[in-house]
Amino acid sequence: MKILIVVDMQNDFIDGPLGSDAAKKIVKNVSEKVDSFRRSGEPVIFTRDTHTDTYLETLEGKNLPVKHCIKGTDGWQITNKITTTGSTIVDKVTFGSKDLPQAVKNAAQRYSDSHKGAKATGSSGVISEIILTGLCTDMCVISNAMVLKTFFPETQISVLAGCCAGVTLERHLTALNAMKSCQITVK
Repeated sequence: MKILIVVDMQNDFIDGPLGSDAAKKIVKNVSEKVDSFRRSGEPVIFTRDTHTDTYLETLEGKNLPVKHCIKGTDGWQITNKITTTGSTIVDKVTFGSKDLPQAVKNAAQRYSDSHKGAKATGSSGVISEIILTGLCTDMCVISNAMVLKTFFPETQISVLAGCCAGVTLERHLTALNAMKSCQITVK
């Protein structure tokens, strides 16, 4: 079984204050990948960058002084061009999610329970691969890939380059190369 992680495909990162043409271009690819996982019955987990009105007072806000993904706003919502129905959504207050590894374990357990006799193919039970997509490659995607690599060192962690976008193309490519150096497969 594979698990798809969709990182921060939120309105503010697509066409809001931190949006970009590169982000807009990957929406269709990510949507198709999510639909493919849904058809196969494999789990999809979304992360959602989540801040409060005091964001600019945080360390992140001081380094990135652009209010974004304020909980409850339209910009905080995952784009409606990607179906989240039936998926787990993990809110996170910074680049990497401390709750994502547990969400992956829970998804694997639910899959295993619903597929009695599922063959264990990885060190994490039935998980053979964890695949990441989303925004931004050079901040949240790389951070979550490293968190997952730490918690699941014997499970293949992969990133789909065509389903990710960085703040700039150069930073996207740099992040992909950094992940390769950490034994994360870039496809």
